[in-house]
Amino acid sequence: MSHSKITLTRRGLLASAAGAALSAPMVNRAWAADPVTINMLAWYGHAEPDVVEEFEAENNVKFVPKYYAGGDNMLALIAQSPPGTYDIILSDAEFVQQLNAAGYIEEMDASLFPFDDFYSAYQKFPGHWTDDQLWSVMVRFGLLGVSYNTDALTAEEAMSYNAFWNPKVTGKVGHFDWHLPNMGQMSLLMGNRNPSPFDISEDAWEAVQEKTLSLKPQVGGYFDYGGTFSSLKNGEMLAMCGIGDWITGVLQKDGAPVASVIPQEGGIQFTESYSIGKGSTKQELVNKFIQYMLSPRGQLRSIQMAAYPALSPTKSGWKAIQEANPAEAERSGLIEGHAQSPIRLLEEQRVFFRDIPQQQSLEDWNDFWSEYKTA
Repeated sequence: MSHSKITLTRRGLLASAAGAALSAPMVNRAWAADPVTINMLAWYGHAEPDVVEEFEAENNVKFVPKYYAGGDNMLALIAQSPPGTYDIILSDAEFVQQLNAAGYIEEMDASLFPFDDFYSAYQKFPGHWTDDQLWSVMVRFGLLGVSYNTDALTAEEAMSYNAFWNPKVTGKVGHFDWHLPNMGQMSLLMGNRNPSPFDISEDAWEAVQEKTLSLKPQVGGYFDYGGTFSSLKNGEMLAMCGIGDWITGVLQKDGAPVASVIPQEGGIQFTESYSIGKGSTKQELVNKFIQYMLSPRGQLRSIQMAAYPALSPTKSGWKAIQEANPAEAERSGLIEGHAQSPIRLLEEQRVFFRDIPQQQSLEDWNDFWSEYKTA
């Protein structure tokens, strides 16, 4: 072999080695193979790029969402689908027991998740556990109260659910079209705090229905997710029942004159949790995603979700938002000791966990809601 051939061979080897060195990392990169599909059933926003793009890129996965509004709709969608259809299910916490009883979700391994980082009130959240068996993991929550147009009502006027009967908003009171948050607020207005606005006697339930019907002359409409946003944004509605900062927080960022308060009668906490769909073959990836969402990186994306903001159950999540976006931490009360801190409100018994009816059926409440809308 001549010197020139040896040189060329060496050059070829070096070039080949360099090429291998450059291409080797790409073998493990997201674009090296088709991404693994993860089917998600959730409220709108949870599989959008601002939430999942980082996880998708790092793990070569692609979320395919099916969005719903309201736990009743979620249960209906799952009932119509064969096992294995959904890999991950975002559920309102009060529906986890029904998902479990119907066999729609898998048992989860509690050791995989950072419950020691959770504030104590959220560590063993009601309905998520059967003794020491875990069925769902809380990832975010929010507070529901009086949402209003700040040009129409003052903060002081909004500090009671009676604001919905204020003549200033006649014909311009809207409802988010789901019975649980609306009726829960009406129940609080009627003084049903102990043990819960959702655990009330038949007499109390009759009184709640009567009070709700008296609001009818004030009401201008019943709205889905998009309609709630637009009607508050354009001033079509000046007050909205059944919602809170998860709607007005987004609108405030757009400059709309709206706000939400927890009134003197108390507020309601909605709680969103992830479960693994029965029959999923992607359980390891789903667990990894939930771990990511509970990390400081994931909680920052959750708190600031473009679709609707929410609060963090983890201490590291609070610290992360305080450092990354102090203004949002202040606005949402994610600061220890803050007047609107959800932990403080919980300790002061001004916040109650949303639940399904305990002494009536879901159908009872849903039937009344349908009657109310057509009254």
